[in-house]
Amino acid sequence: QVQLVESGGGLVQAGGSLRLSCAASGSTFSIKRIGWYRQAPGKQRELVASIISGGSPNYADSVKGRATISRNNAKNTAYLQMNSLKPEDTAVYYCNVLAGTQYSPTNYWGQGTQVTVSS
Repeated sequence: QVQLVESGGGLVQAGGSLRLSCAASGSTFSIKRIGWYRQAPGKQRELVASIISGGSPNYADSVKGRATISRNNAKNTAYLQMNSLKPEDTAVYYCNVLAGTQYSPTNYWGQGTQVTVSS
């Protein structure tokens, strides 16, 4: 089992920056992939960025050049740095991890953190 708690959301003006954090606890040693997703009102949840253990990060086209996903293994925390924020970045941001064994992987989700970008 892995528990995730996001933080760092808030209200920011367009052009500003935010750093979202995702603190993991439990069987963190089994985490294979970390992802940040977002869901705007009336829209489907979409992938923002992801990174697999030992791999390169992957970004949605809409945030390329403005987002950076990272992790601090010592703190069991993942981050999403968002710069040059736009009103269309407004959404609830969710942390997701894929953890477990090769034969029994499980997706875990955090509770989400609201990001609101004003124009």
